[in-house]
Amino acid sequence: MVTLPSSHSPTLNPLYRQVIGLVMRSLESGEWKPGEVIPSETLLAARYGVSQGTVRKAIDELAAEHLLVRRQGKGTFVATHADPRIFSRFLRVAANDGDLQPLRSEPLGCWRVKAGSDICHALNVEEGASVMLVRRVVLSGEMPAIFDEVYLAADFFADLTQETLLAGDVSLYGLYESQFGVRVIRAEERVRAILADPVSARFLQVAEGEPLLLVERTTFSYSDRPVEFRRSIFSTRHLHYRNELV
Repeated sequence: MVTLPSSHSPTLNPLYRQVIGLVMRSLESGEWKPGEVIPSETLLAARYGVSQGTVRKAIDELAAEHLLVRRQGKGTFVATHADPRIFSRFLRVAANDGDLQPLRSEPLGCWRVKAGSDICHALNVEEGASVMLVRRVVLSGEMPAIFDEVYLAADFFADLTQETLLAGDVSLYGLYESQFGVRVIRAEERVRAILADPVSARFLQVAEGEPLLLVERTTFSYSDRPVEFRRSIFSTRHLHYRNELV
């Protein structure tokens, strides 16, 4: 049984928040891996020495944050990027006519490069540190839709190769999870309009100077560790960036 601190001090986290912290510690350590079922609320209550209601409240919050998934009659599972519902959280592409063609990834290359100051800041690495750079095009049907430049912390992805990318699917996060044990749990984004430069124009098959959408994203794993900085350039001829606020 894990002993939680007891105090009437209002400065302490509520008990269910402390349980969240303990569950997160088990997720980060890999005790419960993506796609695996976690112990029942009864077992967790006994393990942590709290009520089942306290555990339920903690699990409810983690499920609301898409870290856990409840399945009726089966239990509670660690969320995985293999689940289409999780996949759709991080890919906000929608067709202008409502009929989105199947997406596929076409890797263009994978290199180790020296990071510039903006990349170093995003990935929390030293100036000039070595990082992995992935370039790819995401196609909707046969139409280029997104040109990606993805910078990855080399500590996590030193063994990433073009062959690994070619063997994967459109979800890089699924690849990070299955091949490198790195789980993306949240992202921060900035969105702005840009004009196509020669590189993006060539890969997206548009004219130079055509309006495009740039989405800059930093993704994080457990303990708020930066994993990836991504520049995604969207062609908006047939697609748009869709975000649902609830």
